Amino acid sequence: MKDLLVSIILPTHNREKTVTRALNSLFEQTYKNIEIIIINDASTDDTGKIISKFSKKDTRIVILNNETGLGLAESLNKGIKRATGKYIARLDDDDFWCDKMKLEKQVDFLEKNKEYVLVGGGAKKIDKNGKELSKYLLPERDEDIKKEILISNVLVHIAVLFRKEAWEKVGGYDKKFDGIEDWELWLRMGTIGKFYNLQQFFVCYSGHQYKNPSYFDRSHKRLEMLKLVIKMKKSHRNHYPGYRKAILFCWVAYCYSFQPFKDVLLPLTLMIRKLFFGVPPYKYH
Repeated sequence: MKDLLVSIILPTHNREKTVTRALNSLFEQTYKNIEIIIINDASTDDTGKIISKFSKKDTRIVILNNETGLGLAESLNKGIKRATGKYIARLDDDDFWCDKMKLEKQVDFLEKNKEYVLVGGGAKKIDKNGKELSKYLLPERDEDIKKEILISNVLVHIAVLFRKEAWEKVGGYDKKFDGIEDWELWLRMGTIGKFYNLQQFFVCYSGHQYKNPSYFDRSHKRLEMLKLVIKMKKSHRNHYPGYRKAILFCWVAYCYSFQPFKDVLLPLTLMIRKLFFGVPPYKYH
C-alpha cells in the first residue's frame, strides 16, 4: 500500500493568507508517497511567491501556472492530467485536512474494495479565526449515498479520494458546471462504480470567508446557479431515484439562499427539510 502514489490537486487564486496552512496539513499526513500539484490560477498577490518557496524545499511539489484565470474546473482538469498517481485527492487553498491519517485510511479502503471508485468522509466548518461552527458526517453506504445524491451533494469535494482511472473513464470535470463541478462529476462516476463515506472527520473548511467568495455567496449568480443545478439533475434523472423531489429541493434551496440569518435558522431549516424531504443526509454533531 505504501508504494502507491497519491496525487493531491490544489488549485489556488489569491490566497496568500491561507495557502500555507493548507499545504502544511498535507505534509502532516502519515501517508508519505504523495505528489502535490498546485495550479496557480493567475494570482496577483504573494500566493505565487509562497508556493514557490515550498516547492524549493520539497521535490514532491509541482507548480502549474495559469497566465489567465481558467476557473476551478479547468484548473482541476489541468492538474489531474499532469498527475501520475493511481489515486486523486483534493484540497482547496483556504481549507485544510484535520486527520493526519486521512490518506492512509482511504488508500487502504480502496485497495481492499476494488468495486469502489471513490471514498469520502465528514467535514468541520470553521470561521475565519479557526473556531469550529459545526461538523457533520454523510451517508455511509453506496445505496444510501445514491438515494440522496440527486437531491444533495453528499460527497465532500475536499474530503474524497478517487481513482484516476475512473476520472478518465467519465471524462473529467465539465467546465460548463463550474461551481458544482464536483457534484456533476460524482453523478457520472456513480454510473461506473460504488461510493463510500468513512464515518470520520477529515477536513476543515472555511466556507470561502476570505477574498474570493463561492458562487452561492454572489447574489447575482443565484438564478444562474439554480438553472445549472436543474440542468444537471435533469441529465441524470434516469440514473438516480427522486428526480421530482430533487427539483423541488432546488427551488427550496434557492429561496433559502436569500435568508439573511442562515446559521440562526439552521435548526428550523433542518426540521422543515425533514418534514418534506425525509431525514437530512447530513448528520450534524
